[in-house]
Amino acid sequence: MDNRRKLGFKIYTLRQKSGLTQTELAEKAQISVKYLQNLEGRNPKNPSFDVLVRIAKALNTELWKLLKF
Repeated sequence: MDNRRKLGFKIYTLRQKSGLTQTELAEKAQISVKYLQNLEGRNPKNPSFDVLVRIAKALNTELWKLLKF
């Protein structure tokens, strides 16, 4: 599994642990649901640093914990 897919799986796992739907996380992170679905999907794009920071904040976690896999 490449790093983009590992990141997507980590986002998915943390989102599930937080009890958030994709819609709720997307709203909190100020990204589109479609973009979040892509990140969690089979062929994810490379997210920008800004997007990663917003996702980590929305998941109430530190960025390094999001990137640790």
